[in-house]
Amino acid sequence: MHWLTGVRLPPSDQRWRIGLEAGPEGQGPVISRIEPIDPGAAAAGDDWGGDWLSPMGVDLQINGGLGLAFPELSEADLPQLAELQALLWRDGVEAICPTLVTCGIEPLRQALTVLQQARREHAAGRCRLLGAHLEGPFLARERRGAHPEQHLAEPSLAALAARIAGFTGGPEGDIALVTLAPERDGAAAVIAELRNLGMVVSLGHSAAGERQAAAAFDAGVTMLTHSFNAMAGLHHREPGPVAAALQRQDVALGLIADGVHVAPSMAVLLQRLAPEQVVLVSDALAPYGLGEGQHRWDERLLIVADGSCRLADGTLAGVTLPLLEGVRRLARWSGEPGAAIAAATVLPRRVLGDRRRSRELLLGKPLAATLRWHEGADGLHWQHGEAR
Repeated sequence: MHWLTGVRLPPSDQRWRIGLEAGPEGQGPVISRIEPIDPGAAAAGDDWGGDWLSPMGVDLQINGGLGLAFPELSEADLPQLAELQALLWRDGVEAICPTLVTCGIEPLRQALTVLQQARREHAAGRCRLLGAHLEGPFLARERRGAHPEQHLAEPSLAALAARIAGFTGGPEGDIALVTLAPERDGAAAVIAELRNLGMVVSLGHSAAGERQAAAAFDAGVTMLTHSFNAMAGLHHREPGPVAAALQRQDVALGLIADGVHVAPSMAVLLQRLAPEQVVLVSDALAPYGLGEGQHRWDERLLIVADGSCRLADGTLAGVTLPLLEGVRRLARWSGEPGAAIAAATVLPRRVLGDRRRSRELLLGKPLAATLRWHEGADGLHWQHGEAR
């Protein structure tokens, strides 16, 4: 057995030693033992000097990439989708919830069907496609952001069935996560049905106040979609959904850590108030993996500059930055790299029901399917796991 020593597992500063054994042919070493190192004790092996070892990233909100928009998927897009999955794996992402923003019923059902086929064709070296994230159509019109108004719908069981009947729920099913505005008439019945189907429900693009958000959390909503964006902010007399979520421990706080959607100081505040709840998402759009400039999003113009995507009228629509770039930025702002790493690798899994911590997630993993993080003078850097 080969040992790695002086390894940190996010978010803790505790040092561990990692035992590696030979895996199946072509897979490389596999993590077979993880043991704590007592403070001040010496341990033989390959010293990592305090570098972190983590699972790969999980992105709960990503809208496309390489020019491919998930709501527009057709069977002809399967090869391009496979290329995007390979790019995401190279970018340190193990799995995604492909996000389908508000669109027509037929395109939505077609995209879900194409994603079913793509899951069946999964291959090594590609990120896994978890159940989709439906962001809409039951959103507040006044908080819709870049979502097309003509495709928004009134919440009802009939409207829900028209869109998802025949598709399964859950992380390994067709639909894992649904974002909606819980204050809308009819939303309560939709939330109950989604929970019954095994789907996570998230508050987003919502005009809910603190009390309405708290009632939604009591009813089974367990996440905020891109916290602060498309919802009320933290006001001292009207605290809004973020304040309601911060009073609990069972609501995840989705966060886009690009420094544009949320100011760095507010991102740090959020993580310090709720370090076990902040979950980083990329919110990447179709131009992810492409150059900056002008791109198309359905029939609209999308302008990409400095990693941010805006519509022609200036509406902020998303980003093109990789998920792990958000980790690097949050770590730089906060000075807490372990917590930032966990927010993109460990905590997203909790949203989907996997409560294991880093140690349990890593046991049995091929080292090449993990991430090694090193903090240098110019910030945090990562590479796919391997002995240095």
